[in-house]
Amino acid sequence: MMTNKGEIVFTLFAEEAPIATSNFVWLTQHKFYDGLTFHRYEPGFVIQGGDPDGNGTGGPGWKFRDEPVTRDYLVGTVAMANAGPNTNGSQFFIMLKDTQLPKNYTIFGMVTIGLDVVQKLRAGDTMTKVTVEDVR
Repeated sequence: MMTNKGEIVFTLFAEEAPIATSNFVWLTQHKFYDGLTFHRYEPGFVIQGGDPDGNGTGGPGWKFRDEPVTRDYLVGTVAMANAGPNTNGSQFFIMLKDTQLPKNYTIFGMVTIGLDVVQKLRAGDTMTKVTVEDVR
């Protein structure tokens, strides 16, 4: 993911969260995220993006079910944002520090490169280009 602050790379957890991963990959392949902003920044908590409306209310036009969370919400965790049970769409967040959260947010990835970039992101920053590579 290229942002206006630099590059972020994260590993997707396809086996743990196959629906969320497939959804993210499909949206990425269709350039859904390119040009979208991070609309929510909570210092020391999360940066959130993936809303085409840019205000936390938008999505891709569909919703999908939650997947079991088997990990903790550690710094760099990438998880689906939602508006309640089974309302996942396109919005996701990245944890800015280790946090205790209810297991209500499907974790589908972890930042592996660019955590320093994540820490610099603020509301209004842009995902300039998002791509997916298979590195098996």
